[in-house]
Amino acid sequence: MSVINTVKKEINFKIVYYGPGLSGKTTTLQQLQTQVQSREKSKIKPAPKTEKTLFFDFLPLSSNGIKGFKTRFQVYTVPGQPLYEDSRRLLLKGVDGVIFVADSKLERLKDNLDSTEELRGHIQKMGYIPKDIPMVIQYNKRDLPDACALDELRKVINTFHVPDYETVALTGKGILEPFQEILRQIILTLK
Repeated sequence: MSVINTVKKEINFKIVYYGPGLSGKTTTLQQLQTQVQSREKSKIKPAPKTEKTLFFDFLPLSSNGIKGFKTRFQVYTVPGQPLYEDSRRLLLKGVDGVIFVADSKLERLKDNLDSTEELRGHIQKMGYIPKDIPMVIQYNKRDLPDACALDELRKVINTFHVPDYETVALTGKGILEPFQEILRQIILTLK
């Protein structure tokens, strides 16, 4: 959970983009970097270059804070491939908020479902109650002709009953809103 340093007057938050492989987590993070207006915006520290994220991507952001404390947001993406389940679990340690990136393609429905169940299991094994973790769902790739109907996605994937958004990470459409919502939820839990 958030780390408050009273000496430096800083609050550090950890946000994790979670979801199945190739759902658009890294592309979302790249678009977020482009769209977020922050004078101290840092560059994404990517995993080694391959077609997929094999370790994680990291984007540090900061803002002028809360009640005189500078806020720092450490934003991570998890590798989505099944082989990296342990890495995903470790990246959730100390998380303040999760943005689940679902792939809207009909053929990826089972992958999305498996990933949400895995997320729920990891959160519970860490001793957290899933409903107590700020969370948002991002239905990505909404521009594709084979995108599943939004109502169906909501029924199957949004078992957490959290705010959800339609996005197209390749163009950046809609990716700022889920991020703003997770920030809002995190700050509310801090108070």
